[in-house]
Amino acid sequence: MTAHIAALAATPTAVFPTAPEWLALSAAFGDEVPAIADRDDLVVTVAPGAGHGAPACFFPGSATIEVDGSHLDTGVDPATVEPHRVGDRKRYRTIWGLLTHESAHAKHSVWKVPSGAPPGAAAAAMLLEESRIEAAQVRRRPRDRYWLRASATNLILADTDAKDPATALTMSAHSAATAAALLLARVDGGILNARETAAVARMVRGILGTDTLAALREIWREARRTADNDAETMIDLGRRWCEAIGTDPDTPDAADPGEPGDGEVTPSPLADAVLRVVGAIAAEVDSEPAPTDPVTERLEAAAAEVAAREAAAWDARTVFTSGGSRSGGTRTAGTRPPTAAERTAARHLARALDTAGVRDRTTIKATSATPPGRLRMRGAMAADAQRAAGVIPTAEPFTRTTRRTVPTPPLRLGIACDVSSSMGKFARPVASAAWILGHAAHHTRVPATTASVIFGATVRPITHPGTAPRDVTEFAALDGVEALDSAISALDGALSLSRADAARLLVIVTDTDIVDDEYRSNAQTRLERLRANGCAVLWLTPARVVPDAELVKGDTVHPLTKPTTTARAIGQAATAALRATR
Repeated sequence: MTAHIAALAATPTAVFPTAPEWLALSAAFGDEVPAIADRDDLVVTVAPGAGHGAPACFFPGSATIEVDGSHLDTGVDPATVEPHRVGDRKRYRTIWGLLTHESAHAKHSVWKVPSGAPPGAAAAAMLLEESRIEAAQVRRRPRDRYWLRASATNLILADTDAKDPATALTMSAHSAATAAALLLARVDGGILNARETAAVARMVRGILGTDTLAALREIWREARRTADNDAETMIDLGRRWCEAIGTDPDTPDAADPGEPGDGEVTPSPLADAVLRVVGAIAAEVDSEPAPTDPVTERLEAAAAEVAAREAAAWDARTVFTSGGSRSGGTRTAGTRPPTAAERTAARHLARALDTAGVRDRTTIKATSATPPGRLRMRGAMAADAQRAAGVIPTAEPFTRTTRRTVPTPPLRLGIACDVSSSMGKFARPVASAAWILGHAAHHTRVPATTASVIFGATVRPITHPGTAPRDVTEFAALDGVEALDSAISALDGALSLSRADAARLLVIVTDTDIVDDEYRSNAQTRLERLRANGCAVLWLTPARVVPDAELVKGDTVHPLTKPTTTARAIGQAATAALRATR
């Protein structure tokens, strides 16, 4: 039934010359196959028409693996395939799974059919080989399970002719046993799961009966325990397989004689069940995460970080150089001089920010040959032994502990103020809080850089990076949406909030009522990135407002009442936010 292992004397399919991209793809797959098959003598050919009539095939005589390029996943250009990056393989998981399956044959299908072996028993043994080598492969390389699942659909369809009603499985014991070997045996081998194959299991049990199916299960389980080079046991298992389903071990497995329904145009219920099951497997694999490796994860994370910083730099230029988008109605409403209370609050907040970024003292343990320090008897005895032996003592029996405060790092502070209509009642305290926060940096003893923006339908700058606001900028809260994502990105690009070379704090003054789902989702993504890079986030929300728990997840939240009287509390909240990132 299966044709994934060619006869020993068979020669590979002539498929070249072919397009250069298939040559490059074959070479790229060939570079990776030694790790999969634990062999360094294999040649890989991937091209349309390869595979010896099967989706893929292994030629033991010439140590060649062929994969039919027509199984390359739709939309994938062979010239773009980079299998050395594990994370790239999901794009073409089917063809990579076929390569993995044939690599399992190359590693574990060591036994050869002895001359004079009963043809029917040999065919049954080769059928059992399909699940046996996959089970052996995942024992050796557990992560290959995903790729074997990805190729199972194509292999099962090819091995059962399920798409051709004239040759597909029928309602006979022989066909039911074939379906059991290709699907149910893969469940026991850890490749598929019982839920996916339940429809076929019910159909096979109805055809064969519970006792016969149990006998077949015992045979494929024993095959899984058989050594790779034990041909005698595999042929014996094939003979037992034939006897269990009532076929002649000496008859070649060319057809299913006397099966009802042969040649019918309508597929049998068993063939229908197989089609449904492979469809379910394909859908399940599509939703599963593909395996990756630390190197690929680091490369992809680095690429994503570079892209995020480039996007943030673009948003910063748009806001702070160009003044923000020219569309939209987000506008300021003039300025006013700060009050004495606001100036006092800014100085109070500055004193809190002076120590907000201070790190805890670090503990350093050192050893020495002389005091001061605590004497360790083991070290003293070692020093005495060295002196008695007439050598210069190298033991250091005294230990001492010192604690040193890490210097206060510079501070970068980004401030984003919500000017949507839901903040209308809080426009004045928000404007006051923005000025106090921005001006406080002017009074800190540590180097501090601030920038502030307002966000509604668009993002507008209030203070540019490195400048302290002279006057309080007021605004009318009239906008219908909140572009929080763009505000976060602009402040990140202007202040490098995602770079771990300073203490960084993002303050967002909002009620967290982000009505647009896209803005909210993008804002969450940007916040998670900043948190992962060690930037603290402080939310100042109107009193009696319950913040969005998902949006402020893990951050410090402080209710905003009258900023001039709560400056100390804001400073304490800022300190708590910064220390929470350590």
